[in-house]
Amino acid sequence: MNAVENIGIVAYGLYFPKTEMTAAQVALATAGKWTEAAIKDKLGFDKKPIPGVGDGTQEMGVKAGLDCLKRFAYDPAKIDVILCIGEEWKEYPLTTSGIYIQEQIGAKNAWAIDVQQRCCSQVAAMKMAKDMIIADPEVNSVMIVGGYRNGDFVDYTNPAMSMMYNLGAGGCAMILERNAKANLLLGSHLVTDGSMARDAGCRIGGTAEPITADNLARAYQSLDLMDGEHMKNRLNEVSMPNWYHCIDRALEKAKLTRKDIGYLAVLHFKPSMHKILLQELGLREDQTTYLRDYGHIGQIDQVLSLHLGLEAGRIKAGTVVCMIAAGIGYAWAANVIRWGKA
Repeated sequence: MNAVENIGIVAYGLYFPKTEMTAAQVALATAGKWTEAAIKDKLGFDKKPIPGVGDGTQEMGVKAGLDCLKRFAYDPAKIDVILCIGEEWKEYPLTTSGIYIQEQIGAKNAWAIDVQQRCCSQVAAMKMAKDMIIADPEVNSVMIVGGYRNGDFVDYTNPAMSMMYNLGAGGCAMILERNAKANLLLGSHLVTDGSMARDAGCRIGGTAEPITADNLARAYQSLDLMDGEHMKNRLNEVSMPNWYHCIDRALEKAKLTRKDIGYLAVLHFKPSMHKILLQELGLREDQTTYLRDYGHIGQIDQVLSLHLGLEAGRIKAGTVVCMIAAGIGYAWAANVIRWGKA
């Protein structure tokens, strides 16, 4: 492999609030529409981190970035670019989160930009980072970083939103470098389907439907399915095929096959679909980590799963890690990493 293609993960970091919401508390918030047992069994989470005091989207990105630098004793002055994957729901609208994080972590030689693809943002940004390093000889180190707390917008009394009852809060960071000696990013692939671009989102708060005195009470719980029937029908038709396509194309670019996957870093979603996915890919339960104690923290899930897999010894030197994601819009993504020495 040409040296310029040796682009790999050299550091990562995480941050999660100490405040938690249990399945029992979620059940209570649904006003009797869901039981604790159903949330645990059907939605697949026992508890999830939720924001506490000071846990803004940008601040959680800062904390994850600092954890990344400390955990791997990485000099922030080495970072050339910051790709911020923090969500649009943040402390101050129209501020650039990546530039704020850059200042707070001491990345004085970097330039920063915010990028967004909902829950696919981490996997997409890893592809972008690799492509930037390949294309620009002045870019040698890219940090991907951001925070997530979209669960703030969930109305637990809205049955249509049960698919998002699992939304939690947290932050992650990851650094990719040129000429990495380990943990190489071998291939990535993404698919988007614009027919569902406005099937889900926050109805209130943009230019189409601004916040007013009349809708204020609903505005901050307006994450909803704006065309739920269309999204459901379309996802039933294309979602799993698109996911498998992304996985297979990423593997193909890495010159690997499904049989080579040793660990699946997958976002949190309901247990029944999780099992179907593992069966289709020929993987065992111990070749992934089900995020039962975290729920779904958007684009943070893949880095969290990577960390838990390393901690549990499920990822070892030589393990082929496949990160997969899906996000409203709609988007699907996969990448392939060979963990350990190149």
